[in-house]
Amino acid sequence: MEFNNKSRLIIDSHCHIYPKKVAMKAVENIDRFYGGIPGSHHDGTPETLLVTGKAQGISYFIVHSVATKSSQTDGINRFIAASVKMAGGAFTGLGTLHPDTDDLVGDLDRLQDLGLKGVKLHPDIQQFQADEAKAMRIYEMCEERGLPVLIHAGDYRFDNSGPRRIANVLRTFPQLKLVAAHLGGWSQWDEALELLPQFPNVMVDTSSSFPFLTMERARQIIRMYGAERVMFGTDYPMWVQQPDLAFMEQLGLTDAEYERIWWKNCAQLYGMDVQT
Repeated sequence: MEFNNKSRLIIDSHCHIYPKKVAMKAVENIDRFYGGIPGSHHDGTPETLLVTGKAQGISYFIVHSVATKSSQTDGINRFIAASVKMAGGAFTGLGTLHPDTDDLVGDLDRLQDLGLKGVKLHPDIQQFQADEAKAMRIYEMCEERGLPVLIHAGDYRFDNSGPRRIANVLRTFPQLKLVAAHLGGWSQWDEALELLPQFPNVMVDTSSSFPFLTMERARQIIRMYGAERVMFGTDYPMWVQQPDLAFMEQLGLTDAEYERIWWKNCAQLYGMDVQT
């Protein structure tokens, strides 16, 4: 089934972007990390995201990247901020932090000075456990400043970002605005549903989930969290957008649920000024 958006406002809440000179290498590394992803057909640049996303009826995008070592933090955050400026209002940027930095306060100050609206973390790629002490300091600071944190959640191959560790974070920081990506735990959805919906401060996105779920299961997961806590996301450039859009369209949710998931939750979380 083709997706044909004629009237709905849509925000893609989960997009990775990279500078043109390293984009293809970055995409290849991600594909290799996950053992080969058949849906990966984009080059990972912000320019391609704008073209392909808008062609599918997506109006706004949450963009980010992650620092694999602390020395990359400032350069990545400046690139994200420049991409936001280039996109003319279509992008909202999240910055990166690394738990091993010697200047976490300074890194976060500079991130906010650049106008970035939250923090993206990926414990598996950045090689830390989501609930270890050095990561907890990041959540503490973000909670104090009211900054949302988007964290990669789940991977059966590692013990870094699983639902149990995410639950520990949510329990410790009840005022933290935490987005547990991939419906709360990629490849660990059963465990995520046992642990995470009880926390009122957790949100989830749909990125990198639909290719692994039946429609019945996806609908069940969304409704166990509640549509008011779910955001649509594709995980660009890992997947082309059209299949996820079509999958969402076929879930048969109510108009109110779609409005929440397509755009309203994301716009509210990041304080976006969207044209409806």
